[in-house]
Amino acid sequence: MNLIDIALNLVLGAFLGTLGGLFGIGGGLIAIPALGVLFGLDQQLAQGTALVMVVPNVLLALWRYHQRNRIDVRHALTLGITSFAFALLGAGWAVSVDAERMRMAFVAFLVALAAYNFSRVYFRPSAGGTELRYPWPWLGALGSFAGLLGGLFGVGGAVLATPVLTSVFGTTQVVAQGLSLALAAPSTGVTLATYALHDHVDWALAVPLAVGGLLSISWGVKFAHALPERLLRALFAGFLMFCAVLLGLKV
Repeated sequence: MNLIDIALNLVLGAFLGTLGGLFGIGGGLIAIPALGVLFGLDQQLAQGTALVMVVPNVLLALWRYHQRNRIDVRHALTLGITSFAFALLGAGWAVSVDAERMRMAFVAFLVALAAYNFSRVYFRPSAGGTELRYPWPWLGALGSFAGLLGGLFGVGGAVLATPVLTSVFGTTQVVAQGLSLALAAPSTGVTLATYALHDHVDWALAVPLAVGGLLSISWGVKFAHALPERLLRALFAGFLMFCAVLLGLKV
């Protein structure tokens, strides 16, 4: 890889990092289809490579969200611990699944989530708050299921957790995105380790992406807190559908 390639990958990482901060997902959701379409990586290799960028991005974005809207430690630990345990199962399953079947399942997953989020934009759900609608131990069930999906798809856990937190637990979009990052932090770490042990990481491509993401993700967090709630939710839904279309080009 020459200097021009490294520079272009840094720019791509910066773009992905900004989106990751804006939507509270670390940038991996769009990185996976981008790596598949632009670089021709198969699904597992794209997910493992994206995770090298996602892990540090998630940690930095989590800190930025916590600075702006303090995250309850009990909520963060409940989501993080349960997602970590089930991410081990999901990641172990993911490295043994056929790559094309994995890609098709991921596309269907994104389309379903996008449709659900669009419905919540236009049906005017009740305004969210900073307090949970249900007792915090119930977050363990969300963390378990989201962690399993996160291990399987590389980034699915945080994407699933955000709409569940806003609709079921009654939080605002920004609070949900911060808690989703708390859920994603440990599960993405163990998922990356599993993918790396099975040689599903392109390190030469991943490292410049990670550096670019770290340089820009704070901008995305700042934008997220400046946007109106409904607009942020609509952008999140549109982003999911866009990623599904990109990834569908490879199916």
